[in-house]
Amino acid sequence: MSRGKMHFQETAGLYTAAALLRLILYFFFPGLPDLLTDRVEISTPVTSFKRLQEGLFLYKHNVSPYDGGVYHQAPLLLPLFSLLPDPATYPIFAYILYIIVDLLSADALYKIAESGEAGASRLFTSARKDRKWSGYIVAAIFLFNPFTIATCMARPTNVFTTCAILHAIAKAISGNPFNSMLAFSFATYLSMYPALLLPPLILLAYDRQHASNKISSLPQFAAINVTAVSLCLSVLFGVSYLLTGSWEFLASTYGIQLTLTDLTPNVGLWWYFFVEMFDSFRAFFLAVFWLHLSCYVGGLSIRIRTQPLAVLTILLGIFAIFKPYPSIADTSLFIGMVPLFRHIFPLLRYSFLSASTILYSTFLGPSFYYLWIYAGSGNANFFYAITLVWSLGQSLLVSDLAFAVLRDEWELERPEMVGKEIRQI
Repeated sequence: MSRGKMHFQETAGLYTAAALLRLILYFFFPGLPDLLTDRVEISTPVTSFKRLQEGLFLYKHNVSPYDGGVYHQAPLLLPLFSLLPDPATYPIFAYILYIIVDLLSADALYKIAESGEAGASRLFTSARKDRKWSGYIVAAIFLFNPFTIATCMARPTNVFTTCAILHAIAKAISGNPFNSMLAFSFATYLSMYPALLLPPLILLAYDRQHASNKISSLPQFAAINVTAVSLCLSVLFGVSYLLTGSWEFLASTYGIQLTLTDLTPNVGLWWYFFVEMFDSFRAFFLAVFWLHLSCYVGGLSIRIRTQPLAVLTILLGIFAIFKPYPSIADTSLFIGMVPLFRHIFPLLRYSFLSASTILYSTFLGPSFYYLWIYAGSGNANFFYAITLVWSLGQSLLVSDLAFAVLRDEWELERPEMVGKEIRQI
């Protein structure tokens, strides 16, 4: 009880300041949320708040929200938002909901940081584990990240996915595998791509089991958790079927991500490639792109078995680059996880270059999009070129983080190599 009270006292001021900042932006710049909602860097066909409003309008008028091919989000979001007053008339209630979700995400990140899992897991303890930031600092970095604030104001639905992923990780670390799998099931139900996080999440939950009810066999533990996820998803799909009266939500919500039928521009790598793709090759390259996205899971889970939290963080960075419909919300989640590994920051080699590249593309991206869509003095290549730079910056950060994690392991195994230069072959 005292620990929970200390947690509240330490974070209350931080959460209040973060909430007030968002409310001030909402009230003093009332046109900003709608402006950001239209930005392709934040809203995608599968997360857009405006598309959610379209689906909600159809749902309230007893029409299938998936008629017309506009709404591509999970069915259970509809009854949630139908409980709120009309966002067009009373937007404050939607603002408050998104602020609460942001604070819940930050609170989960706080708990992850305070656990010390990043520096000292069951199978690996870094020699640098004491060089860490407190949960307060990690949560503050997440809450006051401009990408997080812009995402909150634009109100895309992937903030719910972010919250579910962070709580799944936090529950796994706290020794509650069922609650972790429940939160993970919600994340997968909302966005599909978190399904690829299951192997490292199971490894993390296995490592952090309580001694009182520990399952010593990893295959048995994995089978139980996979069954729990399957049951939770079955229930969610069943409720969605009862809500919509058909299974068409599967094709509209998940099929669009598998087949990329909506080629609306975004900050990802897929849309322009498939705009230029001949139909005869489309199925082949869809398979290649999805295979590329998923092939990292097994290799990282095996190679960095001793640090499942590092695997989850690296995978989140990879998904922010290579998933079909990425946005800055995915980047804000990855960047929010990176401070957990403060102890290996001295081992990063390209931190300035990656940060500069991300900032460069952040400022030029909107300008290039304006030149293409509004000024008419550019074409799609302008915007796609800057998204390539954006992806390059994230790729540098992901690869540099992976290098630092492996270097930290290597130096523990070979103390005589600490501080010495190495050559990658």
